[in-house]
Amino acid sequence: MLLCTAAPPVLAQDANVANDIRRLEALIRAQQTQIDEQQAEIEALRKIVSADELVTYRGMGYPGGNRFSGIQNTPPPPPAPGQDVPMPDAPVGERQAVEADTRIQAAAVPQEQGVLTPRGRLVFDPSLEYNQSATDRLVFRGFELIPGIQVGLIEASKARRDSFVSTLGARYGLTSRLEFEVRVPFVHRYDRIEVAQQRDEGIVRSISLEGNDIGDVEFGARYQLNGQKGMNPIFIAGLRVKSDTGRGPFSIGYDEFGVATGLSTGSGFWGIQPSINMLLPSDPVVIFGSAGYLAHLPRNVDRNVGGAAVGRVDPGDAISGSLGFGFALNPRFSYSMGYRHSYIFATSTEIGGTVEQSRPLQVGSLTFGMSYRLNPKSALNVAFEIGVTQDAPDIGITVRAPWTF
Repeated sequence: MLLCTAAPPVLAQDANVANDIRRLEALIRAQQTQIDEQQAEIEALRKIVSADELVTYRGMGYPGGNRFSGIQNTPPPPPAPGQDVPMPDAPVGERQAVEADTRIQAAAVPQEQGVLTPRGRLVFDPSLEYNQSATDRLVFRGFELIPGIQVGLIEASKARRDSFVSTLGARYGLTSRLEFEVRVPFVHRYDRIEVAQQRDEGIVRSISLEGNDIGDVEFGARYQLNGQKGMNPIFIAGLRVKSDTGRGPFSIGYDEFGVATGLSTGSGFWGIQPSINMLLPSDPVVIFGSAGYLAHLPRNVDRNVGGAAVGRVDPGDAISGSLGFGFALNPRFSYSMGYRHSYIFATSTEIGGTVEQSRPLQVGSLTFGMSYRLNPKSALNVAFEIGVTQDAPDIGITVRAPWTF
């Protein structure tokens, strides 16, 4: 009788099943590793599109990986078939594109109308401003007998006024919607006035005045009223307080005829200005606008100027507004164009017991700005203003170099 020594069929099948189980376990571990890597990449994307990150680069554009920055991120590998991967609560790509687009296009928008400083960030914002204005006036004091024959005094005056203002400014984002700002200006003014009088003989007088001193220190706060949703407008409320730290027009010297012997570097009065600003994304531009009211606080001067007693002075308040747009040509360079106008009410001055009023002023100017992002933390901004009304300065040029810490 012969005995069979081969393994029973059942034991062979058990060995095959064990091998299959080990292979499946190895495949599951590899897939779990891939899931962990994809989850880490998703968390990184979630941080990129967070509100705090998107507002980090004020006036410089967002340098993250998207079509606005010129840096392309490598997309994560697709999940395995049938594999469930946790996803963010909000649409990542769409939100990033809209907010980054708004920020880059708003880079050249005037500083007081741009986006807010990120929470916990400090922006050092030095600037240098130049303004130039010129007036030519011909005055005839007398009467005209017949056309071409005048009896009296002919006076012609020509004035050239130049001012340089270097400002040390700083902004701090207390929250993602609230920022505070302080600005300390230093003013240098130089005026040249020539007066020609024609009597029996011509008389020409030349006057040169110069002034250097601190200007009116300003404090401000801005609060974003609503969040950005797609192409809906963003509204930002602002409040600015202007001090009287500068040398005012009643703090300078005057001669016996009431002619100033120096130049003021400030208004000499406290002021407060509430405002509302708007940013409207409209691909491929951002439309901006503002409206504000500047109220000056009157005070008693109580000074004798040229033999006349000056009492209570109430500077004219001002209503201002602006409208324009910003456009980004590429992730580093953007520009803006707009118009700004202010209506300044008459100033009331008590002189010798009589209240005199000046005429209202219309100050309108065309604005043009450019911004170039030097690196993720700094930019160079240049703005131009061209006066289009009689009371406006002829030209204004401002250079800013904000730096984010």
